[in-house]
Amino acid sequence: MQKRAGVLIAAGALMASAVTAAPSTAEPRAAGLSWKACATKEYPKLQCATVQVPLDHDEPGGERITLALSRIAHTAKTSQGPLLVNPGGPGASGLTMAGFVAASLPAKVAAQYDIIGFDPRGVGASTPALDCKPGYFAPVRPDSVPRTLTEERTNLTRAASFARACGDKYGGLLRHMGTVSAARDLDVIRQALGAERINYFGYSYGTYLGTVYAKLFPQRVRRVVLDSVVDPQGVWYDANLAQDLAFDARHKAFLAWVAKHDGTYRLGTDPAGVEARWYAMREALKKAPAGKKVGAAELEDTFLPGGYYNGFWPLLAEAFSAYANEKDTEPLVAAYTSLAEPEPTDDNGYSVYTAVQCRDAAWPGDWGVWHRDNWDVYAKAPFSTWNNAWYNAPCAFWPVESLTPPDVANDALPPVLLFQATEDAATPYGGGVSVHHKLRGSSLVVEQGGGNHAVTLAGNACLDRHLVRYLETGEVPRGDGSGAPDAVCATAADPLPARSARVAETPQRKYTRRF
Repeated sequence: MQKRAGVLIAAGALMASAVTAAPSTAEPRAAGLSWKACATKEYPKLQCATVQVPLDHDEPGGERITLALSRIAHTAKTSQGPLLVNPGGPGASGLTMAGFVAASLPAKVAAQYDIIGFDPRGVGASTPALDCKPGYFAPVRPDSVPRTLTEERTNLTRAASFARACGDKYGGLLRHMGTVSAARDLDVIRQALGAERINYFGYSYGTYLGTVYAKLFPQRVRRVVLDSVVDPQGVWYDANLAQDLAFDARHKAFLAWVAKHDGTYRLGTDPAGVEARWYAMREALKKAPAGKKVGAAELEDTFLPGGYYNGFWPLLAEAFSAYANEKDTEPLVAAYTSLAEPEPTDDNGYSVYTAVQCRDAAWPGDWGVWHRDNWDVYAKAPFSTWNNAWYNAPCAFWPVESLTPPDVANDALPPVLLFQATEDAATPYGGGVSVHHKLRGSSLVVEQGGGNHAVTLAGNACLDRHLVRYLETGEVPRGDGSGAPDAVCATAADPLPARSARVAETPQRKYTRRF
């Protein structure tokens, strides 16, 4: 979920040259990698390495930066090559994702690949790592809904200060942050791995990174899985407006679920009435934050993960019920701590998020456009619209100009496998359909009625059968050619109420960001 306050129009010449760039058949081999054990408790076979890439790929002999890599090595006699995996973001670390994917796939299939995680440029263990303004999301933030001019100016000043801090600390680096630069990094990783072609598996923003890589280097692509697909036609301003509508719909689905289970939560049987009580809670927290931590903006942060993953609904409903019925703030503060309270790594993730999305594509240069568009969307979808607007507002003041995003349409790829839930809020359904049309020969597998984000390797056996078959054999399902999905899987039922619900460590919790 993210926005960009538009800045200047893009400098398209650099992007155009990047999009047409193709690796030569006689390319120089990058230096080999030196893998060392970096086991974690969860992933004892994890190995790590680093690779240097040009800061500016148009000046390969110039300054270099370092990317951190991870690996679960193949153990089968015959390898299907490297499988690069990315969790999304932009700004999310991908090092442990190699272990997650290896552990989640059937052992026979995982053994056939060198599963490669990586921290993209600017992220995590890669150097330099961005951290523009530590503590930017520390509670209690200003109310996200700017009902007065003073409130709007307060939030604008705050967003401008973040952009200014990024420019002051990383002015030379910001021009080289963006999806095209990250995609070109992937090809340096490919060379360092000694692979003629790579396999790729990306979630959320990782789907956009994968489609850009495939556009730049189609002959270097073997197999590609894209789960929860970003609509490339909306990057990034329109994509965020679409998210606002979709997250509001998922929030309403949660409130309807709460109403259905009134016997447990005692918040009423009418979804509209439950919604009114939620907004009453928000208004009360604006005046008196719970535990001096959870104000109105933090409440939105706490309930937003419920739009990604309905497994959080019991926890959120319990916190809502305790506050609304008993004025007990402890469960609400605990839910905030579990799901939304900033961690030190979040400063890095958000810095990279803004650096990439502000650079990738133009945003409106006039704040009046933002003001009008967000109030228009808020009238239909109040849940997180302004929260999301301020999350992206630094782009209105970004210190480097934006680029023109590439057209990712591609007819030069082997079959690509796409997964999309119909009610996904973070990457709405239209993104999967759009990319399915843009990638000739691709196959779209739909989770009908599903509202979770990042749907493979999350417990749906039907989806995972398609994933495993593709990774093992390259086979994709084929529909009737009418443009409808090539395969449809049913979604699981919504969770049942659970008192004293605990936050589970799920793929969504660990790897999802706003995209």
